[in-house]
Amino acid sequence: MGNVLVFIETTTTGETKSSAAALLGAAAGLGTPVAVAAVPAEAAESLGRTLATAGAEHIYLVTVPEASSELGTAAVGALAQASEEYAAIAALLPHTNDSKNIAGRLAIVRGGAVTADVVALRMEEDEVIAEHSVFGGDYTTESTVEEGLMVVTVRQGAIEARAAAVTNPSVRLEELRIKTAPGAKIISIEPVTEESERPSLLAARTVVSGGKGIGSRESFSLVEDLADVLGAAVGASRAAVDANYVPQALQVGQTGVTVSPQLYVALGISGAIQHRAGMQTAKTIVAINNDADAPIFDIADFGVVGDVFKVVPELIEAVKAQES
Repeated sequence: MGNVLVFIETTTTGETKSSAAALLGAAAGLGTPVAVAAVPAEAAESLGRTLATAGAEHIYLVTVPEASSELGTAAVGALAQASEEYAAIAALLPHTNDSKNIAGRLAIVRGGAVTADVVALRMEEDEVIAEHSVFGGDYTTESTVEEGLMVVTVRQGAIEARAAAVTNPSVRLEELRIKTAPGAKIISIEPVTEESERPSLLAARTVVSGGKGIGSRESFSLVEDLADVLGAAVGASRAAVDANYVPQALQVGQTGVTVSPQLYVALGISGAIQHRAGMQTAKTIVAINNDADAPIFDIADFGVVGDVFKVVPELIEAVKAQES
């Protein structure tokens, strides 16, 4: 089994982002996970412990100044160095805006290619095969890379597997040696703290989304109430966002974020193909809508034809009763 690089996205202070565990789990199913990160030197020790717990057998950390002046350049160099050092068969990155930029640049540096927005991975006859859900989830396609490094961006929430914790991983702390083409210049960094006790929409195992059928910004509290009793993130359809019920950051769909939670609950969402493109890979889909012909029921595992303002309060009470 070959070595599989996993790019670890970190905060500006060197803390691991939520995508690491799933990527390491995917890598463990293909070969030996090698975690790679570009971090400030003072954050290396604590990051190493976190990655070992998440299943990294090898940890390759490249030290960078606390505030690097170029977006993604250090990460590209770190991954390029690690791919040489470990003779990697593939590099896995989260399908985020930052990492998609890094993936393309890495493929150029290492003479490989990118296979993007992957929902599953497997080994077949010593070849890494990537699976994609395309055209709003209507089709499943597969891809691989025949020459050079296979660079994979993985849809967040799509991978359930987790790697076993490693007691004594090998840890290497290196300086950046490979120089790549310059990235965008970072003028300033201003961390924004999200003040919410709900889980992140991209990383949540349960998502409750509301659509135009919710009726108003005030009524959208019904979606939030159900999300809170389920410990879920809150999402929305484009129609709900366009109607100014919630901010655009909560939009799920082709022009919003793509999620793959264990449970997706759609309230008052008709199920246009643009919305389905962002949530159809959820493991279980529950839809509540008063229109029996709504397209959302075509993909729902469980459907309720009814008024959300009658059904959802009863559902909330039933969940509370079960917990008490």
